[in-house]
Amino acid sequence: MKDLFAGAAYLREGFSLLGRPGLRRFVIMPLLVNVLLFGGLIWWAFGWVDTASQYLVAQLPGWLQWLSYLVVPVFVLTSLVLIFYGFSVLANLIAAPFNGLLAEAVEAQLTGKPLQGDWRQVLRDILPSVLSELRKMIYFALRAVPLLILLLVPAINVVASLLWVLFSAWMMAVQYIDYPMANHGLFFKEQRARLRKRPLLAWSFGGLVMLCTMIPLVNFFVMPAAVAGATLVWVREGRLEPAG
Repeated sequence: MKDLFAGAAYLREGFSLLGRPGLRRFVIMPLLVNVLLFGGLIWWAFGWVDTASQYLVAQLPGWLQWLSYLVVPVFVLTSLVLIFYGFSVLANLIAAPFNGLLAEAVEAQLTGKPLQGDWRQVLRDILPSVLSELRKMIYFALRAVPLLILLLVPAINVVASLLWVLFSAWMMAVQYIDYPMANHGLFFKEQRARLRKRPLLAWSFGGLVMLCTMIPLVNFFVMPAAVAGATLVWVREGRLEPAG
């Protein structure tokens, strides 16, 4: 059960690492990507969700108005998670090569081993990083679409919302553990196999990352902090132990 608290602690420590000398220069690009994307998202998302929830309530017949106290919170939570997760995927797709370099720099500081990568490595990693992100998007879509359909079924949409939140937290963990593991030649299938051995750690880490993406100003820094936190998980948790 300690994994429920460990995942959140790793993200918190990831935030504290961002100001360390030697790491700041690797934080600049992920931070810039987040500021540009989330700056516009914050303004758009909350206005859209408010308008859509009001429209949803207006469609309920008078005798079902009491359902608005249940339907609206579920709709708002699900919509915000979906929107912010989608933008997080886009931000990570753009910043993936720089996140890999940041993970390597964090690991070098934690282990004392010299940093191997440089900005030329970023250029070489662009194509593999983008392909890895696309594989994650396909994996996400194949599972998200059935969940989204279930969210439209009134009798089970509350349960479906819980499943959606858990799945999104899992995807956040998968998203960020990719960077330190890919630096060691471990890719999507192996990453998931190792995380499945520590599901509570993955859910607590990914859940807090997801929550932070929905907090204004904090979400500007959550990407580099999550990369640093995932690298801490990788280094301190026995490299999540080999699968098999």
